[in-house]
Amino acid sequence: MAKRVLILIEGAGNNMRLYVQTAQRLGLHPIALSADPARYDYLAAEGIEAIRIDTGNLDALVSECSRLGATYDIAGITSTQESTYATVGNLCRYFDLPGPNATSIERCCNKFVQRELLAEAGVPIPAYRLAANAKDVESAAAEIGLPVILKPAVGSGSSGVRLCRNVDELAEHTSYLLGGKHIWRSSPRILVEEFAQGPYYSADIMGNELVAICDAEFGPHPHFVFREATYPALLTADEHNRIGDVSLSCLRALGLGWGPTNIEFRWTKRGPVVIEVNPRMPGSPAPQMVQLAYGVDLVTEHIKLVIGDEWNLRRRHPQIAAARILLPDRDGTLDWIDGDSRATAIPGVAEVKFYIGPKTPIVRKGDYRDWMGHVIAASPTRARTKTILQRAVDLIDWSIIPFPAEKE
Repeated sequence: MAKRVLILIEGAGNNMRLYVQTAQRLGLHPIALSADPARYDYLAAEGIEAIRIDTGNLDALVSECSRLGATYDIAGITSTQESTYATVGNLCRYFDLPGPNATSIERCCNKFVQRELLAEAGVPIPAYRLAANAKDVESAAAEIGLPVILKPAVGSGSSGVRLCRNVDELAEHTSYLLGGKHIWRSSPRILVEEFAQGPYYSADIMGNELVAICDAEFGPHPHFVFREATYPALLTADEHNRIGDVSLSCLRALGLGWGPTNIEFRWTKRGPVVIEVNPRMPGSPAPQMVQLAYGVDLVTEHIKLVIGDEWNLRRRHPQIAAARILLPDRDGTLDWIDGDSRATAIPGVAEVKFYIGPKTPIVRKGDYRDWMGHVIAASPTRARTKTILQRAVDLIDWSIIPFPAEKE
């Protein structure tokens, strides 16, 4: 009997590792297709078959999957990466496998198109304008009123996203985005957006069902780098229902509703305002936290959907789960980082993970690439979880040696 294979197109952060491990636990043989398999060091470490291929070339992927299909039973095809998720939808349609709607994913990944569809459906969103050059940015910011947020119209992980509080910051970040320093995945287009102020919430949806809501905090402005998140969010029943109602409105407006969706909100004077709809699984450590807080394994249930099995989103053993992201306070070379074993030994600590090791050069980007690791804690109460988390974080330390000063 041919092995049942789960094909993974590229991957993002630690989520791909979760998908690989979950696939194996479900009796599937994972195969990774990537333009650069060496990016995912754990594939080789865990003996996972990885094939180098241009994942931006649909014809090449169809050909490769057809070749694999001659040897294996392809149970499903998926990805943890937003930029390749539409391609996954096209592959699934070609091979008659369960998968997302590629057109809906493509529309959603263009933040301007997403905004247009949400606005047309009456979903509450910040004021926004699309800009192609510095003059457009300046004009849009004047219309909306400072402060504004500048972000690439296509992108993820807060890359290139910045709060601009005055005209100098506006000009500086516009120059950064359009001056060749930012790597664009599409033609350069900037979304100029009202800064919606208020508590941040994130809703995790599978299919058409709201599974979880977290609240989170960021590091210092002008960037938006996550610092801490807690599941479930501290909300009244009415607030929870309002976020749920707006979330479902987003799915309808964007033609989503298959597989995972992550929706980000700010709670403003208008109530929940949608910041972004991400047509994918939230990044690690969110899946681990949802499992701890709600008893729902989002990765397992997504893979079941991908391979055509029946899923189960029933909630079990409610807890409060919180995570702290480990962030560097300076640029330089990581000399050492430790304390993970001591932190893990604390009762209630669920996971301590370092993403980098000694001798790693650190150049802060103001986005998800700044993350050095995370700590997750869980307990029956919010106060106890926060106490456990802080105790664990206090045991972790590192040393960053500044880069040598350049000689004039």
